[in-house]
Amino acid sequence: MRLSVLNLVPLRQDESFKDAMDAMVRLAKKVEKLGYTRYWIAEHHNMKNVASSATQLLIQHTLANTDKIRVGSGGVMLPNHSPYIVAEQYGTIDTLYPKRVDLGLGRAPGTDYNTSRAIRRVKSEELDFKKEVNELAEYFKDERPVHAYPAAGRNVPLYILGSSTDSAYLAAELGLPYSFAAHFAPSMMENAIAIYRHYFKPSSNLKQPYVILGANAVVADTDEEAKKLSTTQLQAFVNIVTNNPQGLQPPLNSEESVWKNYAIATKVPHFGPIEFDYNEIVDHEKSIVEHMTKISFIGSKDTVRKQIENLKRRVNFDELLINSYIYDEQAQHYSYQLLAEVVKEM
Repeated sequence: MRLSVLNLVPLRQDESFKDAMDAMVRLAKKVEKLGYTRYWIAEHHNMKNVASSATQLLIQHTLANTDKIRVGSGGVMLPNHSPYIVAEQYGTIDTLYPKRVDLGLGRAPGTDYNTSRAIRRVKSEELDFKKEVNELAEYFKDERPVHAYPAAGRNVPLYILGSSTDSAYLAAELGLPYSFAAHFAPSMMENAIAIYRHYFKPSSNLKQPYVILGANAVVADTDEEAKKLSTTQLQAFVNIVTNNPQGLQPPLNSEESVWKNYAIATKVPHFGPIEFDYNEIVDHEKSIVEHMTKISFIGSKDTVRKQIENLKRRVNFDELLINSYIYDEQAQHYSYQLLAEVVKEM
């Protein structure tokens, strides 16, 4: 089983965008030494707590500061971009760093409606994702009337990203590797992966189905320490659900502390001597966050090994793509080290 990294390039509390980008490079260097297969950078727009808006520039910067790890997009949100421009950009990057570039493609804009219109100035529902993927592939094969130099003739591997059965059917039909975003949208995980494997059609790109599964991970020497560190992840997802963008927050002592602080700060009304039960206030948000983070490996090496083995019994995947929201950078690097040891020992 291969092991890789997904990085949204989040800012930590009180950090600048440059700080987040520098941390992105340091993490890439660390996981390269640890033997990780690939390092994917996400695409997000109009988010003050995430630095991954110009994904292709961050990919190029990461490649320039590493030696051998594959670096790619997790992914390019194709509704935001002309396939021709994407081909030119990634053909250029692959020319500079041959055989090290991955091009993951998503069908969602990865942002709100108004930002999407500002990016490409057309409605995303007017776009045909399958048609655009095929057009992009044809530029690399140099099969279009217009040539996308220097992409023409370059073998940049394409991956279909998704969180639904629609993306599974498409990846299977096109004979491309499939990356499922279980790190934040696990609802259709088992069905989508089963569909992809069942309907997969071998292609010139891929002879057998290949599944990359996105997951969260926080690994430490003890379960207690990992659970404490994971409260940063919990706070991050609470902020996503409540549309309250912030940099990654320092860990709290427990999950209970996260929910209590959230309720007191935003929800619990004050009415004389009456004390409201904060559990009643946060139930809705809590259920959403618990569902979104269901595919998370949190604990010591032994605990995480069992969690991965249990997931393997449920779904057939070939590679894990790990997102890690840990506030302390050294603890994050150590988490990736421990995870690499777990997978190597399995």
